[in-house]
Order: sequence, then C-alpha cells, then structure tokens
Amino acid sequence: MTLDTLAGGTDARITGVDWKLLAGDEAKRLRALGVDEGAQIAILHRGIFGTRDPLAIRIGQMTIALRRSHAQAITVETI
Repeated sequence: MTLDTLAGGTDARITGVDWKLLAGDEAKRLRALGVDEGAQIAILHRGIFGTRDPLAIRIGQMTIALRRSHAQAITVETI
C-alpha cells in the first residue's frame, strides 16, 4: 500500500520509494529528512481541504508535512 492510503495513527515501515515520481530537489529533501526504505512512519493528521493536503507524518521522532502526491510515491507495510 502507499503512504497516502495508510490509516491515521497506524505505524508502518517504508518498503520502497519510487524516486522517479518525484522532482530531483524534492527527492533530495525527502532523503535528507530520512524518508527511505526501513524508516518507521505514521500519519498523524490529514489536511481538511478537498485534496486532504498536507499530511502530517511522524518519521522517527520528527513530524513533517508531506504532500499527498509525494505520499503516493512511498510504499509502506504496517508493523
């Protein structure tokens, strides 16, 4: 499943990232924030607008905002 379909509050592990779906600078920023295979992640909150953007996610001990289009490039499995 992709990160954008993960239920809120569910702990998951990143199993893959389709870097080709992301612009080069966006991919670089996400890698710098620790978004990569093996990282533990959870959705804390979804935006209230029509696209449900942005997503507030916990990765490690950090909370970051992530666009839903970026979350669609991240494959996860629940843990």
